[in-house]
Amino acid sequence: MNPSTLPPYLQPGDRVLLFDGECNLCHGLVRFLIRADRQGKILLATVQSEEGQAILNWLALPTDRFDSIVYLEPGRHWLRSAAFFQALRQLGWPFRLLALARFLPQRLADRFYNAVASNRYRLFGRNAGTSLPGEVLPGRYLRHRREQSR
Repeated sequence: MNPSTLPPYLQPGDRVLLFDGECNLCHGLVRFLIRADRQGKILLATVQSEEGQAILNWLALPTDRFDSIVYLEPGRHWLRSAAFFQALRQLGWPFRLLALARFLPQRLADRFYNAVASNRYRLFGRNAGTSLPGEVLPGRYLRHRREQSR
């Protein structure tokens, strides 16, 4: 990611978590983040959304396979377990303590992440992605910003 240019829909300083809008496990993660991120530091977008697809495309990541969360900060992005741990670092105490798990070997953390991700629909179910956690909260989703600018 080129730090001198911004992905589509982002403004300087934005932090964004892209997640699978059809994944019930991902919805649970987002509900947790919304409760824990009281200051609203992290914006949200589904990988299936117009915004998510544009950002994935800008990062040269697959736009048709949604087996990873993506976390972006200015000039950087992370995938899988690293994305989760980076997002946790933005939260207040005691949630920030969970980010200490990022010191697990990356291979081990990603192996666990990949095992869960590849079975998430079977284990946690799938939804139509029509209603999203925290969708009614102003400013939580990139889509809100786009809709407000119209």
